Amino acid sequence: MFGSLTRRGFLGLAPGLAATIPGFGLKAEATGIDGIDRGAGSDGGAAFPQQDEESVKEVVTVAHGNLARVKELVTARPALARASWDWGYGDWETPIDAASHVGNRPIAEFLIANGARPTLFTAIMMGQLAVVKGLIEASPGLQRTRGPHGITCAAHARAGGPAAADVLKYLESLGDADPRYANVPLSAEEETAIAGEYAFGPGGGDRLKVVKGARGFTIQRTGQSERTLFHQGGLVFNPAGAEAVRIEIRLTPDKTLTVRDGSSVIVARGV
Repeated sequence: MFGSLTRRGFLGLAPGLAATIPGFGLKAEATGIDGIDRGAGSDGGAAFPQQDEESVKEVVTVAHGNLARVKELVTARPALARASWDWGYGDWETPIDAASHVGNRPIAEFLIANGARPTLFTAIMMGQLAVVKGLIEASPGLQRTRGPHGITCAAHARAGGPAAADVLKYLESLGDADPRYANVPLSAEEETAIAGEYAFGPGGGDRLKVVKGARGFTIQRTGQSERTLFHQGGLVFNPAGAEAVRIEIRLTPDKTLTVRDGSSVIVARGV
């Protein structure tokens, strides 16, 4: 029923089992090497020495626009400036990624001052034309690279506003710095048929829900982040920020949803 599955693929889709898997960052009882029982919620919890996933997710989330909270988190734990969060299916994002694609220069500058690693997308948003041109000339075709959530180089330049106007003009002159995902229209019958829940395990959280919202179809595992789906044709989709992943829905003979991420395969059945 569940197909072949690597450890990485399973963990990526199975936070419901996190309480029984070391290193997931959940609050749990822990005894340090000094023999002291530190109790639930301590820094010696299940994730130690990795940073806890709640803090990582929060710093990436607030880096889209809450400078005060970013300062609180990073001042308390400086390494969070370089943290990275997987929103699902390998759509990884760092705090500086978040600030870059929404055009939040103050947050980006604070993160850089505290050890964050600026990227091509940061340089684009901040209007650093010489840096952007140098990177693209050194790696032809780099302008076609998408950032987190599939956001393009040109979109980062637009987010940068007037300060990035020259960068946007340069990217537009290349002709291919704004590649959008294909999204083939679905028929009304297909939209009705694919919507619903799909089970890939016996637990209550082992569900993937496909629904249509204001931005189109999304997929969401119980308790995790909702991800936008882009229809490639034939009821095959890719989630935002993970163009190499394929999510295929089959309506006959049984209603199934298959997630393929390289050699990792999850098969879920309609419920």
